Amino acid sequence: MIYNIGHRAVYSLNIHLVLVTKYQRKVINQAMLKRLQEIFEGTCAKWRSKVTEYNAESDHVHLVISYPPDVEISKLVNNLKTVSSRLIRKEFNEHVNRFYSKPVFWTGAYFVASCGGVTLEQLKSYVEKQSSPDC
Repeated sequence: MIYNIGHRAVYSLNIHLVLVTKYQRKVINQAMLKRLQEIFEGTCAKWRSKVTEYNAESDHVHLVISYPPDVEISKLVNNLKTVSSRLIRKEFNEHVNRFYSKPVFWTGAYFVASCGGVTLEQLKSYVEKQSSPDC
């Protein structure tokens, strides 16, 4: 396992993030798919984070993001959604306007889960096997 080294922490934090288009409309085409990856990677870099996996279908995207412990996930996700929506609507305006009459792109909700490293069962077993100090 590879760990990141920060000023006061050694860490390996990863999330699986799924963003869904508004009304699950199948709006994402190949050109948008590539551009979204560039936008997500650039935005994550500004947050000292990294997109380690990326894939998408016509109505949603999957990202695995590695991030430092001082980054608030909700703020990172909201920034990713805001920046990507604004730029995609600007750069693919004619295409997106066929699906949406209002300035929207992503649904308000998202899915996020921690991922990577050991399983919860492995961690529980490790903690249970630690010896307690004698009092």
